[in-house]
Amino acid sequence: MTSMLRISEAADAAEQSALSPSLVERMTLIMESFGGAQTRLTLEEVSGRTNIPRSSTHRILKHLVQLRWLERDGREYGLGSLALGLGGREDGHNALRAAAFPLLHALAVRTEMVVHLAVLDGTEVYYLDKFGGRAAVEIPSRVGGRAPAHCTAIGKSMLAWLSPERVDKQFKGAIQRRTARSISDIGILHQELSRIRARNGLAFERGECYSHIACVGASVRGPDGPIGAISIVCDVQAALERLAPLVANTAHAISEKLFGVAPQPDRPRHVPATPRIALPSEALGELVAMGERGAWF
Repeated sequence: MTSMLRISEAADAAEQSALSPSLVERMTLIMESFGGAQTRLTLEEVSGRTNIPRSSTHRILKHLVQLRWLERDGREYGLGSLALGLGGREDGHNALRAAAFPLLHALAVRTEMVVHLAVLDGTEVYYLDKFGGRAAVEIPSRVGGRAPAHCTAIGKSMLAWLSPERVDKQFKGAIQRRTARSISDIGILHQELSRIRARNGLAFERGECYSHIACVGASVRGPDGPIGAISIVCDVQAALERLAPLVANTAHAISEKLFGVAPQPDRPRHVPATPRIALPSEALGELVAMGERGAWF
């Protein structure tokens, strides 16, 4: 009986050691190293930010991924579904909305057009705000609503700053066509995202999501990538190019309000300046057709 009690006491001691404050503190430091929902860090970056040895960091990251506090994408880690579900995402959304509200309201008044604020959620955009007065009623979007990211300017402006590997993983090679102008091939999508990066993040679309409207969008970027995006919506025949500077300047101003100095338009990690993608003949045909329809900018 005495030996059994000793064994039980030893087990309790081992359990207490495993849950020692030092381990809890290390896990907390690692979770806090991810500054937002879009932050992606490598093992080395997490270890550097927390000053935790690489081997210990690797073990803790592995357990956090198993418990869904974090998710792993190749060499990079990000906040997982469990962490995002506890309010971290909502807090970030509130900060973004608060910073963007006066600027987007002013943009809507100046242009007399509908203005959107959205965040990226997987393969969709999630609308946080919508401005435009009476004109907003005619646009089929709503606060709290969603739309496919690959056929909206606001979505493509955020996808452009993700690595090609992450884009591939999110779409899993399947892209649904919404209209005759929608992109429906992953290779063509990568080509479009490359053009957006070449324009320092400005994205355009004409009739890709809804046949009668067009948009120009730009992402709101933090130190670790896009945290959201804005767009102006107008008639499909409107001259989007004249609206582009207003959208770009507004997105830049929101970034400055949130982060002090807006990030420079550098390229995302692991994204070559011009991705070389082998396209099947059907995809090449669609790419040419898009040009003939005036879908390129």
